[in-house]
Amino acid sequence: MRKIAAVARKEFRQIARDPRTLMTLLFVPLFVLLLYGYALNFDIRHIRLAVDDRDRTPESRSLVAAFVNSGYFDLVAAVDADPKKAVVSDRPAATELMDRNDVRAVLVVPNGLGRDVRVGHRVDVQVLLNGDNSNTATTVMAYATTIIRTEGLRYAARAAAAAPAANGPGASIRVATPLVTVEPRVWYNPQLRSALFLVPGLIAYIAMISAVISTALSIVREKERGTMEQVRMAPLGATSFVVGKVVPYFAISLLSAVGVIVVSMILFDLPMRGSWLLLLAALSLFLVGALGLGLLISSVAETQQVAFQLALLASFLPTLMLSGFIFPISSMPRVLQVITYAVPARYFLIALRSIVLKGAGVAAYALELGALTTFAILVLTLASVRLRRQWT
Repeated sequence: MRKIAAVARKEFRQIARDPRTLMTLLFVPLFVLLLYGYALNFDIRHIRLAVDDRDRTPESRSLVAAFVNSGYFDLVAAVDADPKKAVVSDRPAATELMDRNDVRAVLVVPNGLGRDVRVGHRVDVQVLLNGDNSNTATTVMAYATTIIRTEGLRYAARAAAAAPAANGPGASIRVATPLVTVEPRVWYNPQLRSALFLVPGLIAYIAMISAVISTALSIVREKERGTMEQVRMAPLGATSFVVGKVVPYFAISLLSAVGVIVVSMILFDLPMRGSWLLLLAALSLFLVGALGLGLLISSVAETQQVAFQLALLASFLPTLMLSGFIFPISSMPRVLQVITYAVPARYFLIALRSIVLKGAGVAAYALELGALTTFAILVLTLASVRLRRQWT
């Protein structure tokens, strides 16, 4: 027992002398708990909704109010709303809103809805859904169907109550049948194939991890082998060293990512509705940022083991959990939503799905390309600054 206690005391002292190990043991489990506990949320709320109300009657406004008051939808564009908001009055306007990811659904209320439901006639209401995320689209369709069915039953009850007074005691309408039914239209992924939702996310996930890890180990490998001192003695600046480190890994990562995309098109029928040139531009910006992040990690870490762990922590969890790949960002707590702005995969996924699935022009994801450019410049600059300090 004394021997065991002696070894335990020695190990406690060793852990106390190594704050990094202590932080890993205490911080990482708490971090993972908070991240998974808040980000793993399958409830979808704050769905951005546009309304094309062609009826403009109390009944149509009641239907729109049912969507907003459900707590699941946020009205962001409507023809009879604040004139400063976007207006949806035709198909091109709805297409533009969905291409820019401004809305996830468009409620189209047909002309004559109020008149028809008052006399007990059935009406079809169209719901246009953004299908680039099949899981979200399926859930939104279920929400919309339930809300429209409930409101349709209310219309039927009102019509049934008014029928005897208007047509005599013998007149009646079946209350059990809703007078309003939903007619869904899914854009970009009409079959709601999960592959078209998962494959773009996997492309971003694979590219991010491989790029970050490859460069995270590069400089640390120089340190461990003792060749870093030889590099410092060479007539070479820190910036040239960083760029020289990035170029080969960029070429390999770009070739690998393009190969993954081509294989996905062959095996999973991933479409290409946009421009290959724009896709390569978005992919290049994303990879440069990922490679720069790996170099920044390698400038901090002293061993390949630490570099590998930091690379996984910086690429694996954020790309999987905080990019909108699996879990919608709008359903996360506000704090995590703010953190997602620092995750490059968030912007790349929007650009990738806009190009591949929607065939949208560069204007639809210009902000995302700007964010990827900013991230790439920032991490490369930080890596250069840190290496320049180590150089002197």
